[in-house]
Amino acid sequence: MSVFELIRSEAAKGPQQRKLRPSVQRLCLLLDVSTSGYYDWLARMSESPQRGFSAEERILVKMRAVQEEVDWVYGSRRLRAELVANGEAVGRRRIRRIVRENGLYPIQKKRFRKTTDSDHDLGYSPNLLEQEFTTNAPDEVWVSDITYIWTGEGWCYLAIVIDLYSRRVVGWAIADNMKAQLVVRALQRAITLRSPPPGLIVHTDRGSQYASAVYRRVLRNNKLRQSMSGTGSCYDNAAAESFFASLKKECVSRRSFVTRTEAFDATRDYIEGFYNGKRLHSTLGYMSPISYEANKRLPEAA
Repeated sequence: MSVFELIRSEAAKGPQQRKLRPSVQRLCLLLDVSTSGYYDWLARMSESPQRGFSAEERILVKMRAVQEEVDWVYGSRRLRAELVANGEAVGRRRIRRIVRENGLYPIQKKRFRKTTDSDHDLGYSPNLLEQEFTTNAPDEVWVSDITYIWTGEGWCYLAIVIDLYSRRVVGWAIADNMKAQLVVRALQRAITLRSPPPGLIVHTDRGSQYASAVYRRVLRNNKLRQSMSGTGSCYDNAAAESFFASLKKECVSRRSFVTRTEAFDATRDYIEGFYNGKRLHSTLGYMSPISYEANKRLPEAA
């Protein structure tokens, strides 16, 4: 019996024996083999029906493949949604147990900060959103916000624009400062991508960048309506805050950026390569923003 076969034999013990056996990680450590090597072997072996692999081993291999694909950011809900979408009838309780027993946990987030300068005399726009976070169609309401990312060259600042309908990031920009041009560039990028209809609401906090003359001019020239959160209304921009929470947990806090260019590249890959097109959103019925928009538009095109 090979070392990997021994580990598999121990891992396959029944419910009454599970509390008495070491975890896969512990077994690999004791036997001086890597856990990744064991799972690679298990994946190869499970492809052969003659090997007698169980349904649970098949699910384990698929779960680990999913985590590798999404860079270890999925918890049990999204893991289950991904497996169900790929034909595995598996419950969340079972998923949680397999995660726990095999160490398939997502990498945990670190604390992050955000700042808003609302102490200005530029005037405030009324709150047109009023914590109504659902819309009936794309490009009815966008929300925008700013956060910052540390690099070896100092802080860089990220401005994003999100469509509330699909939670898709439709515009974003990064700079080494938080001047008004940062949010203007993100907004202009969204306008170029979506060509929004007149009357679309753009909701933000009360920061000076969003109250600036140049930002309001872009809104006015494109016939967009400005909306700002009320004083102390911390939930008004919840969709943007949710995106930043995902960004920090699944991208920013998982690595160190030596340069601002590295931060830009990682943010671009996360937004355009993962978040918009791949990441499963609980508020969208575990679909990605792009898939959600495409799926909702199918009946109209028929």
